[in-house]
Order: sequence, then C-alpha cells, then structure tokens
Amino acid sequence: MAQKGVQLNQETFCCFICRDLLKDPVTVSCGHSYCMKCLQSHWDTEDEKKLYSCPQCRQTFTPRPVLLKSTMLAVLVEELKKSGLQAAPAEAAGAEDVACDFCSGRKLKAQKSCLQCLASYCQNHLQPHFEVAPLKKHKLVEPSKKLQENVCSRHDEVMKMFCHTDQQAICTICLLDEHKGLSAAAERAERQRELEVSRQNIQQRIQDREKDVKLLQQEAEVINRSADKAVEDSQEIFTQLIRLMEKRCSDVTQQVRSQQESEVGQVKELEEKLRQEIAELRRKDRELQTLSQTQDHNQFLHDYPSLSALSQPTHSSSIHIRPLRYFEDVTAAVSAVRDKLQDVLTETWTNISLTVTEVDVLQPQPEPKTREEFIRYSCDITLDPNTAHKYLLLSDGNRKVTWTSQPESYPSHPDRFTGESQVLSRESLTGRCYWEVERRGGVFVAVAYKNISRTGEWNECRFGSNNKSWALHCSNRVYYFWYNNVQTPVSGPRSSRVGVYLDHSAGILSFYSISETMTLLHRVHTTFTQPLHAGLWAGGSTAELCKLK
Repeated sequence: MAQKGVQLNQETFCCFICRDLLKDPVTVSCGHSYCMKCLQSHWDTEDEKKLYSCPQCRQTFTPRPVLLKSTMLAVLVEELKKSGLQAAPAEAAGAEDVACDFCSGRKLKAQKSCLQCLASYCQNHLQPHFEVAPLKKHKLVEPSKKLQENVCSRHDEVMKMFCHTDQQAICTICLLDEHKGLSAAAERAERQRELEVSRQNIQQRIQDREKDVKLLQQEAEVINRSADKAVEDSQEIFTQLIRLMEKRCSDVTQQVRSQQESEVGQVKELEEKLRQEIAELRRKDRELQTLSQTQDHNQFLHDYPSLSALSQPTHSSSIHIRPLRYFEDVTAAVSAVRDKLQDVLTETWTNISLTVTEVDVLQPQPEPKTREEFIRYSCDITLDPNTAHKYLLLSDGNRKVTWTSQPESYPSHPDRFTGESQVLSRESLTGRCYWEVERRGGVFVAVAYKNISRTGEWNECRFGSNNKSWALHCSNRVYYFWYNNVQTPVSGPRSSRVGVYLDHSAGILSFYSISETMTLLHRVHTTFTQPLHAGLWAGGSTAELCKLK
C-alpha cells in the first residue's frame, strides 16, 4: 500500500507535458499544473490561432493567460525531492516507435493514435480522450506514422470518404466540389471482400505450389532410387565382366604354363640324351687315342675292331630352334581379343552415355514419335480389386475387366466404386508412362486422381464427368473425349486397341488408335496437381491392359 501511495505522488507532481517532476510549477484556471517552460513552449505553438488551450483537458483561454509560479506547489515538489522522490519512469520513443506529438523535450512512446485529431498520444496525454466527452467519440487506433496520409492535401481536412470513380480517398469538401464518394467504411467493406478473394487465390496458389513441391520431392526420390539401382546393377555387371576376364586370364596362364612344362620337359629329355652321347664319344675318343699310341702292332689290330665301332648318333633334325617365338601366337590372340573388346566398349559406351544423359526431369523432352519409342515408356499396370464395381470381374492377373450380369462377392471397401461400373489401377502414375488397352464393346479409357468420388450421381464419379478425371469414350462407331462433363467429338480410325501416353510433369495426355499404324486421336495440355491412376469403365463390355514388354 505504501508503494501505491508513492506511485500516486509521482503521478501527481509530474508535468503532463515533459513527464518529469514539476520545475517552476504554474497552475492554469482549469486546475491543471505544468512546468512553466513546458506550458510556455506549448502556447508558443498556438500564437497564430490566438487561442490557447490546456494540454490535458483542452479548455481554451483568450487572451493568453499570464503564468505565475505556484509557490506552494514548488515548495511541495522540493520537499518531495528531498524525501527521495524521482520522476515516474516512462518509456522514451525509439527510432522505430511512434512518438507522442504532445510531449516536449524527451518524446515518449505513443500508445494510441487518433484519426480525428490526427495525432499520437502517450499514456498520459491520452487521458483526455477517456475523460472529456467530445474526445471520447474520437476513433483511436494503434500508433501510426501515416496519420498525415489521411489529410487532404488540397483542403487540409480529414479524408473520411472514398471516390469510387477516381479510386482515391477524399474529404467532405472534395465530395462537394467534384467527386462522387462513398463512406470510407463502405469502400473498405468492398475492398475487404476483394482482399478475401485475393487471399483465397493466393492460398490456392500456395496449395498448388506445395503440391508441386511434393511432386518434385517424390520425383527426386524416384530419381535417387533409380540411380542407386542403376549404379548397383552396373557395378554387378562390370564385376561379372571383370571376373570373366580374370577367369579367362587364369585359363590362358594355366594353359601356357602347362604347355611350357611339357615342351621344356621334352627339351630337357633330349638335352640329357645329347649329354650322354657326348660323354660316350669322349670316352671313345680317349680309348682310340690310347690305342693309337700302342707300339704293339698285333695288340693294335686285335683291339681296333671293338673300339672303332660307334653308337647310332642322335639326329639333329629333331631339334627345332625358334628363339622367342614359341608363345607369340598366344600373345597375338589375346591382343586380338583385347582390341575387339575395346571396340565393343567404345561403341557401347557411347550408347550408355547417351542413355544416362537422356535423364532430364526439368527440361522438356521431345515426345516419342514411333510406337517403339512409346513402348520405351511402357509401365506394368494392374487393376485394383478394392476399387472395382461389384458388377466387374477382374482376371488375368488383374489386368482384364469384364462386365457381368451377376454381382461379384467383393468385400466392402471405401475405395470401391458403387455408382459406376469402373475400376482404377493399383499403381499411381507420374513422369512418363505409356500403356495400351484392348477392348470389346464400348469402354471409357481414362486417367483420374485417387480422390475422385466413388459414390453419388454419375457426373460426380463417372470418368470424364468431373474435373478429377479425363476419359476417351471408345465404341465401334465413334470416339468422344470427356472432361468436366464436357463431351468433345474425336475423329480417327476405329480400332479395338487404344494407346495412352502420359507426361505428368509436362501436363500432356494423349490417346492413340493402334492398328498397323499409330494415329493420334486426342491430346490434352493441362497441369496435373496429383499423381494419376489409369481407369477403365466397362458397362456391358470387356477391356484388358496389354503386356508390352
């Protein structure tokens, strides 16, 4: 309670203008007190109007009152200063804040702005707007630095009207002079409605872009998975090639070493025979030399016949000397294999490199021209039994759908079509996809978002009758393209087979008549905001997703 009393004293003895303790206090006839210099400065700004007012209660005085120092009040302030009283703390206006227009000296932070006074007030200078009856009617808003924008530059009046013709704010004098105006509140209401429509459009665009971002993220995941799989498969294939090369290298090495061992064995065997023959000849030569030196003629004649006979010599014709040319043919054969392999790798590397660089998600790529090129983008599509109408029978691995006269015993499922005899694919389709449908009877070949309605009226769930599906109606006599319940006649050769090409990111959907030739029936250019699913409507007919690979 003591603290509350001190606070009351602080507020009581502070100048309403400078927010500091009174200096040379003066009191005007309305009873409010100010610093003499503060009030003089305030009235100096009103000299031109010759009408002087109390800054707090706005009571006016004419002529300008003579200010005399309030001696008793000055004594009280001095006594309070001696007791330790300080000025009530107040927040000064910063560079980014709206300053009070009535503070002299240190400007305090404004708490409110008045649209009638076109001025901003701190908490203390704002008090008259809560206490004085005429001021209570004024419109107070959050502090604004743009109050002067509400003043007419021609008439210096507050602009409370809006000219719808000239699309600008005006004052009441402008209205009388030349403008056809509405109240600013009425114009604000109209603009507010436009603003809400703009915000709805912006929010829708944000949702569309967020879906695009999600699609791109999904596309990036697909690219990463595909690239990882390609690298893994390529590494395995090249590893197999390396293993095959190593095996062949090992086989050649083993064969050469085996042949080397055989040939060297034969050479060593012949070499040994020659060495034995040389030793024998040298022994014979020594015996003959000894015999030739014998002096006894009878002994010479007796021994000569047995010593002169020589063993059969080894024929030198069995030795074929080919220095460094025994296995050159092997080297030549391996070199020939290397050259062929290099040629194959060089040729196929160009194809591999071109195939890799063809992968480009963001840059538009040319649309396929021939059926072979379309089949490169063929995808394995199966029908989802959970979406099939009860009068549709799925067969052939869920690739074929046939209308039946008796209902199938499908379990209940929230994805099942109950209003139309149609079915969606299990797989979602993004990127580039191509598939073909073989039909017997009238069918709808379609693509649709997964959130297409499963129940309700035919225009809510039938393919092509809403803005969530696109369909080509094929019969034995005519073609029609359907989208958003708008039917468009399509001309082209009749065929039991229809090809569908989808480039999801490019927003292209094309239908083709497939026979001996491939003829474009209809092409759609749009923006797909969700993944698509292939769809078939088969009322009293049969349709089958063809295997293309």
